Amino acid sequence: MQSFVQNYGYFALLILAIAESACIPIPSEITFVVAGALCTTAVTGHVQFSLWAVIVIGTIGSVIGSQIAYEVGRSAGRTVVDRWGKWILLSHKDLDSSERWFAKYGSLSVLIGRVLPVVRTFISLPAGIAEMNRARFAALTLIGSLAWVSLLSALGDAAGSNWHRVEKDFHDAQTPMIIIIVLVIAFGFWHRIRSVRRQNAR
Repeated sequence: MQSFVQNYGYFALLILAIAESACIPIPSEITFVVAGALCTTAVTGHVQFSLWAVIVIGTIGSVIGSQIAYEVGRSAGRTVVDRWGKWILLSHKDLDSSERWFAKYGSLSVLIGRVLPVVRTFISLPAGIAEMNRARFAALTLIGSLAWVSLLSALGDAAGSNWHRVEKDFHDAQTPMIIIIVLVIAFGFWHRIRSVRRQNAR
């Protein structure tokens, strides 16, 4: 990912931000920390990015990707459940529960969800399925994305002077992070399968 961002600059940053917010699990923690580090001379020997440009482009990409996921959820969510619900372990009862949740806590869910790892990648889809107000969703996504991108980019910029040590830490942490993510996903599927079976038994 570091080489992709280095080679393709702001374009790579925009594409990665859009993809991550459109439900493609690309770790924004790495994307924006690397981009922030490239605002210093420690990585390549020269300043490749402007910190303000990284924040602006990253935020714009995040908002665009979120809107894509939102519109997919809003336009196709129930159709997908109708056709493939039993295969993806979703029912109309789940959609109804999601709508009730977003009716009560939608604004808070989107705002906080935009600054939580993993959650921020997928929060737009249920917001669209629940048909959350578009303007409110866009505004909260903008605020949350701006905060998240600014934080990570600033951390990368601050870590620039020790980048080679930070880069090694990132590399060493990759395997444990992948194992943890796989275990969390596996547990989620196991728990979901049990819930569906209980519902069918009733």
